[in-house]
This record gives sequence, structure tokens and C-alpha cells, in this order.
Amino acid sequence: MSGQGEQRLVRAVGKTYFPLALVARMPYAMMVVGVLTLVVAGRGSLALGGLNSAMVGIGAATCGPLLGAAVDRFGQRRVLLVISVLSSAALAAMAWVVYSPLPDVAVLAVAFLVGATAPQIAPLSRSRLFAIISEHIVPARRVRVLNSTMAYESAADEIVFIVGPVVAGVLAVTIDPWAPVVAAAVLTLIFVSAFAVYPSAATAQATAGRTPAAGSARELARPGVVVVVVGILGVGLFFGSMLTSLTAFMADHGRPEEAGLIYAAMGVGSAALALGVAAFPVGFTATARWLVFGGVMLAGALVLPTVSSLTGMVLALLVVGIGIGPTLVTQYGLGARRSPVGRSATVMTMLGSGVILGQSLASAVTGEIAERWGTEAALAMPAAAALVVVLAGAVNARIGEPAPVAAALDLEHASATSSR
Repeated sequence: MSGQGEQRLVRAVGKTYFPLALVARMPYAMMVVGVLTLVVAGRGSLALGGLNSAMVGIGAATCGPLLGAAVDRFGQRRVLLVISVLSSAALAAMAWVVYSPLPDVAVLAVAFLVGATAPQIAPLSRSRLFAIISEHIVPARRVRVLNSTMAYESAADEIVFIVGPVVAGVLAVTIDPWAPVVAAAVLTLIFVSAFAVYPSAATAQATAGRTPAAGSARELARPGVVVVVVGILGVGLFFGSMLTSLTAFMADHGRPEEAGLIYAAMGVGSAALALGVAAFPVGFTATARWLVFGGVMLAGALVLPTVSSLTGMVLALLVVGIGIGPTLVTQYGLGARRSPVGRSATVMTMLGSGVILGQSLASAVTGEIAERWGTEAALAMPAAAALVVVLAGAVNARIGEPAPVAAALDLEHASATSSR
């Protein structure tokens, strides 16, 4: 980020905020693949491993919005300090229960707790920044600052969701299958706690604290919010189906351990284009961006079942990545703009939960398809996920553009001011 508005934002949140928020979200990216690796190694069942990964996603999707609602009510600092302890304990319990004599149902229950207590730093960081932008950035610069901030946050997500599985894999190979889960527990206790007590949490809470009359929970079911949740669930489905089908593809080529490296090719274009969203002209609306870049995702995914070489797969993933980054930025931006007053953390965690739920469910389903019907059938699943994204984008187009960013932020700010 650059420019006077962005520099003022950095001063408001603190110079070390963005690196801290980047590292603090790493455990979340390691959880699904870490649990999968641990259960497969400890219990000797790929099916059970996939089911446990799905349970992590279900736990996150079930309790993530409740975490967001608690943050909207009590503030990030108190909630995240409690969650950091609970999440670390759940991850430690996961490392123990897999090797214990307890039945598989106990492992599934702990996997659910791992997801339920997951500290969703990415959506909470967006919510924190949204509150600070509304308070500290002058109206004339809010559009640009919000766009560039959401672009950075999505690029950070891309980096973490690529690096996280790679780190988990390296730890599992070099130390032991329990190592990724234990490492996630340690990172959570240290960096999530640091994120919780970072001064910007108090700044954001002070802004939110002046808005006691939060919107009704029923407003979360508004079509404009629901369609964004469905759209970002489609992106999560794409992540899960792509990584799993790519693993099957690389196994066919005798190099399954390199799946994570090939998968990283998708993140190159995704992160680059996500950062570039801030430079798009204002006339290129969020509605149009969703349809255009969702279409790029779908076009790239449709080619995947026909790819036979590693070079062809890398090229297809580069094309797909060009679509993913801007789509995620657009969806998170729409979620922020359509959040009911005082419910931004709830909406952001709903979106974050949608990503991990989609990733977990698609990983399990795609793995089963690969075993039953082969790699080509599995490689068709990313296209099905991309179609969900495009269809949700079409419904979003029917709903229409939300209020301009500046107006939405002014409304939040005015609501806070009126209740002082």
C-alpha cells in the first residue's frame, strides 16, 4: 500500500501490525492439512483423514460467525485471548487423541473443536481495519484506502494459504506427523495473543463501542450478504477440490510430494492480481469484477481435465490464479460494504468460515471421487466449484451495487457518532 491515506492507516494501526497479522493467520492455514496428515499417519485411513478435515471445516463454519458476534459485542481483545488458549488446547488434544486408544468418534469430536475454536485472524483483521478506516481516514480517500487494504488482505490470505500447507508438509516429513498440529498450537498461543493485545485492537474496539445499537441478526440473512457468503464458499470449494485433484494428478506422475509446489503457481497470479485491484478504475464495479474474474476462474478450470503434462498444469493454474485474487478481494469488499451496522466482524467471520468449510468439504469429496473414478473426474470438480462462484456473481448482479464505499463508511461513522 502507498499514498497519503495508506500511510495514515499504517500510523493508525501501528507499523508492525501487518507482519503480525500475517503470521497470526498461519495456524488457520495449517489446520486442515495438518489434521489430514496426522490422522492418515496415526490411524492409517485416508477416508477418516478426509472426514476429520471436513469436521474442522464444519466446526469453523458453525462457530466462526458466533466468534464474530462475540467480537462485535465484547471486542477483539477479550475474545481472542480466550480463543487463543482454547484453540491451542484443542490442537494439542488433536495431537494426543489420534495416537490414543480412544475410538474414531473421539478423534472426530476433537477435530470439530479444532475448527470451532479456530482464531479467524484474516476476517477479524479486515473488520479491525474497516473500523479504523471509518474513523481515521478522511472521506475523500476512503474508497482508495479500503480498496487497497482489502487487496492487501486478500494477497496475504493467498500467501498464507499457499505457505501454510507447505510448512505443514515440511514439518510432517522432517519431524513427525504430529509436528504441524503442535506448531500451529504454539503459533496460535504466541501470535494470536499478540494480535489480540496489539494497540489497534483497542482503537477498533473504541470505534465499535460507540455503536451499541448493532443491526439485527436477521439482517445477516439479507440477500446481499447471503450471496457473498455463497460466492466465497465457492472459492473455498475451489481451493479444496483443486489441491486434492492436483495431488491425484501428481501421484499419477509419480511425484505426489510436489503437489504443494505446483499448487503454488496458482498463488503467484492470484496474489499479484489481488494487489492490483486497487489500481482498477472506479468504473470497473465490484459486480463486474466478480463476473469477469469468476469467468476467468471457470475458463481455466474447464481446461484442467484435458491437461496431461506438468507444464500444461502450471500454465492452467497461472490462468486460474488470475481470476481468484480479484474475486476474493471483490467478495470481501462487498461483504464489508453490506455488513449491517455493528456486525462487520460477524460478516467477515462468516466469509472466512465459508472459505475453510468449502475447502474441507471439497477435499473430502474430491478425494473420494479420485479414488472411485480417477484423476480426470477429480479434475472436473474445480470447474464445478468455479461455476458456483460465477452463478453467485450473476445473482449478485441482479441484486445490484451496494452503497458507495465512502457512503457506507460514513453511515457506520455517523451511527457511532450519534450514539456517543
